[in-house]
Amino acid sequence: MNDPHTSAAPALRRLLDLLASGAATEDFADVLADARRQGAPAAVLSEIDGATWQALRVHRTLRQHRRREAELTALFDTAGDLAASRDLDTVLQAIVRRARMLLGTDTAYLTLPDEAAGDTYMRVTDGSVSVLFQTLRLSLGDGLGGLVAQTARPYATPDYRTDERFHHTGTIDAGVLDEGLVAIIGVPLLLGGQVIGVLFAADRSPRAFSPDEVALLCTLAAHAAIALDTAKSLADTRAALAELNGANELIRAHSAAVQRAEQGHDRLTDLVLRGAAVPDVAAAVAVLLGGEIAVLDTGGEPLAGRAAPAGGLAGAVAASRAEGRSVRHGDAWVCAVLAGQEPLGTLVLLGRPDLDDADRRLFERAGVVTALLLLLRRSVAETENRVRGELLADVLTAPGRDPAGLTARGRRLGVDLGRPHLVLVAEPAVAAGSPGTAGSTTPGTAGGTAQGTAGGTAPAAAAATDRGRLAGAAGRYLFGSRGISAEHGEAVVLLVPDDGSAGAPQAAAEQAAERLARLAGFPVTVGAGRPAAGPVALAASYAEGLRCVRALRVLGRAGDGASARALGFLGVLLGDGHDVDGFVGATLGPLLDYDARRGTELVRTLRAYFDCGGSLTRAKDELHVHVNTVVQRLDRVEVLLGQDWNHPERALELQLALRLQLLSGA
Repeated sequence: MNDPHTSAAPALRRLLDLLASGAATEDFADVLADARRQGAPAAVLSEIDGATWQALRVHRTLRQHRRREAELTALFDTAGDLAASRDLDTVLQAIVRRARMLLGTDTAYLTLPDEAAGDTYMRVTDGSVSVLFQTLRLSLGDGLGGLVAQTARPYATPDYRTDERFHHTGTIDAGVLDEGLVAIIGVPLLLGGQVIGVLFAADRSPRAFSPDEVALLCTLAAHAAIALDTAKSLADTRAALAELNGANELIRAHSAAVQRAEQGHDRLTDLVLRGAAVPDVAAAVAVLLGGEIAVLDTGGEPLAGRAAPAGGLAGAVAASRAEGRSVRHGDAWVCAVLAGQEPLGTLVLLGRPDLDDADRRLFERAGVVTALLLLLRRSVAETENRVRGELLADVLTAPGRDPAGLTARGRRLGVDLGRPHLVLVAEPAVAAGSPGTAGSTTPGTAGGTAQGTAGGTAPAAAAATDRGRLAGAAGRYLFGSRGISAEHGEAVVLLVPDDGSAGAPQAAAEQAAERLARLAGFPVTVGAGRPAAGPVALAASYAEGLRCVRALRVLGRAGDGASARALGFLGVLLGDGHDVDGFVGATLGPLLDYDARRGTELVRTLRAYFDCGGSLTRAKDELHVHVNTVVQRLDRVEVLLGQDWNHPERALELQLALRLQLLSGA
């Protein structure tokens, strides 16, 4: 056996055990010290010293290998993170954390440039405790990081506070001091030779960074640069995909709009070819556009769909007419329906506050189709109205010649003359007695006649023009109704069905005066006769209406509308014809008819009652009957004439009618 005091073998075995166990460097020196204490010979001590030196070299090499292995493992892990993760923040945080771990520093952080602000900012930190430091911003060239970014080279300092190689600023120094950093190393993130950021590691105590540590941090910085470039590429790809998707959506929407426009065009064309009406077009467009369609005439009255929205459409219609396009009006869209520059109506779209260009063009195309249908409808109506107007002219000219033939002819034209109608007589509203005025008279002297003829040529032509415009307005006013119109004499006559309501003649006259004035563009005077059925009665009603027009002119009420009943005896007094029989018949007709059928004396009793000043006693003496008989007869008068027969205004008319009857010998 070897003597431990004369042999180095035990010491060598101990050195090998220390290498195998990965002992600390200090433990190797203990082997030589123990041999000296045991009194080993000099030769043995020399051999142990040499072996210790060799063991330390092997120990250092193994430690370097282990560190390289750890570094490679960290780099592989970082590469794996880059391959697996799509979150840039996560990857950068992992790189900064590994830099701190591998270099064994207190902190690590990464800065990126802010192109908009022209400086750099803290992107990721690990181990930092200072908010001031975490929010630092560095200008190009300032501090260690600014120098790294400017030169694209790594820099390290064992003590940042005293290193004069860097441009110190108060803001940066304050942040570094607040974090307590002393030793700092920074390496650039390079991409194609361009610095896109800086990776740092820092200690809170003085430290010299080795070349291996600088190289390791540069490798991690290269990974960070790849992560940033990959993230940018992914962001660009996502943006391109989003843009492509947007373009795809736009193309699909445009394709769908074109397809919808084609379907709409085909649908509208089919409706026109099939002779559809305006409501059919409105319903089809409402389905195509997914909203509600209202078609209004020039007066704002609905031709199809529901009424217009509140707030008035005049401004929107004017704008649409001026622009030649549909315009938005609140939550609705408005399109003027035009034939050239002539307004025919208005299209209103509800329930679609936002219209794209394709749908807006479809809505405007519907306006064109609606204009075409309205023109066709108006053309047909004007043709029918001319034919019916000839019938009306014959009824007013010679009603008694062949009443049955006229009635049968009316039925063939869709006009039932046997049903009650209102006769409206309309004239342009001009001052009474003006030259060329309809119904005005010229003084009977020869000179006056000649003067009126010579001076009235131009006004007469103007009156004829106005009458023509009024006739056209009457046709538009009756458009879509069962009424007919015709020029007759110096007036335009309208025949409209009677709805049987109380006050219908007065209401019809007032409404016609207002609407015709708006359509013709000048004031119009309208007179209405009583409701009548049959050619003869209609002609008599026309005479009443004509008297009303002349009475309104004399009263200075040109541009108004009134009925014969509303004017009462004033129509007889002021009208040109002074139709006494008509007034008497209108006022006393129910009593005259009752007396004729029953052989009673209601008219004589009423005359006696008024002649005796309303005294029943004197009236019974005048009639030579009992007072109860007078009372019974007056009760019958009330039934036939109404409860207001004895009111002052009505009583005046009755007394005037009784006087005219007596004087006329009827």
